[in-house]
Amino acid sequence: MPPKADRKGPVIPKEEPETVRRRLLALLENGPRTALELSAAVKRSEKDILGHLEHLRRTLRQGNRRLEVSPAECRECGFVFRKRDRVKAPGRCPLCKGESISDPAFRVEKGPRTLP
Repeated sequence: MPPKADRKGPVIPKEEPETVRRRLLALLENGPRTALELSAAVKRSEKDILGHLEHLRRTLRQGNRRLEVSPAECRECGFVFRKRDRVKAPGRCPLCKGESISDPAFRVEKGPRTLP
């Protein structure tokens, strides 16, 4: 480790023109994306992205947009996780106990939320 005298000063992070949530919102308005795809696009961890998606869901409820979720699906038996409130993908299937589950996809839709 170099002595303190050799250091060039404090490390200043680069300023980003947009916040992470605004970049996520722009990506989700263009079409459905998984948390893994969003993570790669904005260069943040997938866990961090899931937290931002939860916040976006709450924020969009106040306006005329909503976060739509295409549910995760078991690749082994085809079970679809329709009634899931969390944005994180489930760990295993309740029917076949398989762990091969497709990730949910997210997108932003305009208009008020409609009840099924």
